[in-house]
Parts: sequence; structure tokens; C-alpha cells
Amino acid sequence: MTTFKAFVTEKVGEKEFKSSIQNKELSDLPEGEVLVKVAYSSLNYKDALSALGKPGVTKNYPHTPGIDASGVVVSSKSDNFKEGDEVIVTSYDLGMNTWGGFSEYIQVPSNWVVPMPKGVTLKSSMELGTAGLTAAMSVYKLIPHVSPEDGNILVTGSTGGVGSIAVTILNKLGYSVVAVTGKAEKADYLKKIGASHVITREEFLEGNQRPLLKPLYAGVIDTVGGEYLATGIKATNPLGVVTCCGNAASFDLPINVFPFILRGVSLIGIDSQNFPYAERVKVWNNIGASWMPETLDEITEEVNLEGLEDKVNAIFKGQISGRVVVKL
Repeated sequence: MTTFKAFVTEKVGEKEFKSSIQNKELSDLPEGEVLVKVAYSSLNYKDALSALGKPGVTKNYPHTPGIDASGVVVSSKSDNFKEGDEVIVTSYDLGMNTWGGFSEYIQVPSNWVVPMPKGVTLKSSMELGTAGLTAAMSVYKLIPHVSPEDGNILVTGSTGGVGSIAVTILNKLGYSVVAVTGKAEKADYLKKIGASHVITREEFLEGNQRPLLKPLYAGVIDTVGGEYLATGIKATNPLGVVTCCGNAASFDLPINVFPFILRGVSLIGIDSQNFPYAERVKVWNNIGASWMPETLDEITEEVNLEGLEDKVNAIFKGQISGRVVVKL
């Protein structure tokens, strides 16, 4: 019988949780149509919430987090996949209330599984992971409405996983990117990965209590929500487009209707968890064909399961820039 390692979080007290690396067997895995031997996973903010027992992500413990995984199919009950296929599994319920990617094996429904596109590898797919896919989804929804000639694109939360990759993809597609950050020391890093201009969050938020701000941006990719999203909307050009994918700053949106009814600004929500499968495959294929960031190695660090717990604590405290890949 196959024995493998998994990162498991257990509830050990009323509000106390502990994580450890445990030996598991294939029979421990949940039911699913596709069994995958995991090569890489990645660390996301949701994973940290799950691993630390924070409310809102995982209901039942013990649990193995990890909302991302790439690997090789071991067996499949679906005609869409066969043994030896390289695949990507991200989002849906993986790592939330279903056994996740911080494990050497996962077993999942076939409609969660995406064939590995040309131009993407097991590792690079997880250097991107849900963060990269979310960034690419945001770009995918933005670019039909906004061209590089229309003006600057604003990216908030630009040193985070989603923000960093959004900056690099937009730069590769010829857009001029203005990056907002609360980490002034990261300005050189942001310019290196493709930002044309870097502004501090204080500079960005100045005067944002006004109902409208000077129109400065043809489009916005917001990753943090709250007053950052509201400020971006108020500073968007007439007929500009704003995408929204995060709520790290706040889930409230302190905004009035003026940007929408006086400037015709459009707000598009990005739901990476339940993004339609056909469009998900298309976005991954776009990444493989021409959107693959050339600076992935510069925004990524790699750990194994043994080094994961330290990174979980660091990402929850906002101490991680870019991406963390977990090598299984």
C-alpha cells in the first residue's frame, strides 16, 4: 500500500491549532475520479488561514490545506485524463474543505482538473498558481475594453502574489503599469518586474474622501478591496474598467455612484474559485502561449513541506513578497 506525506492541521484546543507532517495512505484520500501524484503546490493567503484555523475557510479538522496543485495522473475514471498526463488543479474546494495540495497525492473530481498547456511546466504552473491564474483572469477581463494606447493601468497590492503577476503580464502585453504599494523599499523590485511607475499607498489614498478624483487610469486591477478599490474607481478615466478580486484591506466598499453614472466606469468581479471551466482552460492556454511572465523566478521562492509552516506564519503577517512554491 502506498504511503505518502501530507501537511496536516489539527484542532488541539478551543481556539488552538497545530500543523505537522504526517504519513498517510491512499485510502485516506476523499473520493474522486482522478488520482494525482503532486509535484508542486503553492502558498496562498487562503492556505495560511486554513493552516492557522482562522474562520471562513475550513470548517472541519484535521485538514490538509493547499488550494493549488500540479502533478501527474496516476489513475483516472474519466475519459478526459489518462495515466501519465500532466495536470493542474486549482480553486474549487481544493484545500478548503477538501484535502488539498500540501500532500504528495490528491484525489479530485475530473471537472477540477485542467490539462497542462503547452509552454507551462509543473513548476511554472505553481509559480503562478491560483494567484497567477487570478491575475491572468483579471487581465483577461480587462483587455477587451482597454488597450495600451488608452493610458496607464493601476495595480493595487502590487507586491503580493496576484499583484506581482498582474504587473508582469500587463507589462509583457505592452501596458504601462502604475503600481501601488505600502512597502516603499520594494519600488526597485516592482520596476524590475515591469512597473512603469510606483506610488506609495499614502500618495494614492490622499484626498480619497472626495466623491470623484482626477481621472488618471484607463483601467485598474484591484487585489485588496476597501478604500483602495474605491479610490481606484474614483480615479478611473471615463468608460474605464476596474477588476476586483480581493478583500485583504476590507470587504466593504466605501463608494458613491458618481464614477458609474458620470464617467461610465465598469466594475468587474473576479471569482477565481468558480471561474467557468472553459474560460479557465482558455486563460491557462493564453499563459502558455504568450502571457507567461519572464520574471517568475525573481518573484518566487521554493520550500518543501518541512519549511512550509514558517512561510504560513509569514504570509499571514504580510511578510511575503511574490510567490512561495512548495516542492512535494
